[in-house]
Amino acid sequence: MRLRIVGAPVQDGAGRMGCEMGPSALRTAGLVATLEELGHEVDDWGAVQPAVAKPLAHGNAALKFLPEIAAWTTSISDAAFLACADAVPIFLGGDHSISAGSLSGVARRAAEKGRALFVLWLDAHADFHTLDTTASGNLHGVPLAYASGQPGFSGYFPDLPVRVDPERICAMGLRSVDPAERTALDAAGVTVHDMRAIDEHGVGRLLRAFLDRVEAQNGMLHVSLDVDFLDPAIAPAVGTTVPGGATFREAHLVMEMLSDSGLVTSLDLVELNPFLDERGRTATLMVDLTASLMGRRIMDRPTRSFA
Repeated sequence: MRLRIVGAPVQDGAGRMGCEMGPSALRTAGLVATLEELGHEVDDWGAVQPAVAKPLAHGNAALKFLPEIAAWTTSISDAAFLACADAVPIFLGGDHSISAGSLSGVARRAAEKGRALFVLWLDAHADFHTLDTTASGNLHGVPLAYASGQPGFSGYFPDLPVRVDPERICAMGLRSVDPAERTALDAAGVTVHDMRAIDEHGVGRLLRAFLDRVEAQNGMLHVSLDVDFLDPAIAPAVGTTVPGGATFREAHLVMEMLSDSGLVTSLDLVELNPFLDERGRTATLMVDLTASLMGRRIMDRPTRSFA
């Protein structure tokens, strides 16, 4: 497989500084070498540079770094569109605001290919606020709403050439969702599996149902993995820790099932803040999870069906 590494060192969307070091930490943890050892061809495009920020004024006085995030979204979207032309791009964040750009870029490419784009959003948060509803003003909380065409972004963020159909989005691992987001998710038709659902039904069963939908429609699948999808006991290097996240084995099972499916066409690795890490343990775990998604196995085994 040809893989393409695209760095997006954005920290303006988060509430704490440090995410801009995330791409460097993932490279230092051996991401490229690990993927090459698995037999993949890896191109590293280095870091995206932001477009020129333009003055923007919005009625929500809480918004932080709106011109900067809009500029980053433009450049990341353009890079994503190019990167997925002939490879599987891996976007290294940076905070989760980078997904406003990565999603819009890959959605445009999917439409060009005449294929449906599905999104698996692995996160403690829904990131489904609009510019009007966010109370914190941190724009890493808006990318999924923007990319799925929710109202309120026109004139501020870049115009969307193609929106992601909300009914093709599965948000998994949620455990910190604001009331406005909860209402918007339900109205838009996003599939939501919070940690209660994972506890009750198991992550494998829930993911399998979503992957079956992607396969049935010959869809392209974008996976967006936020560090805070994971329990902070195993992944402390994130500024938005929420207790009760995915365990080590649950996370690896998700990646192994994604690998088995052969459906993943692009990937985000976001919200890694090395300043908050413990001797690189979170960066190393993110590299290990990426390796599982890209084919690393303890033992090869045929897929079996269980009644």
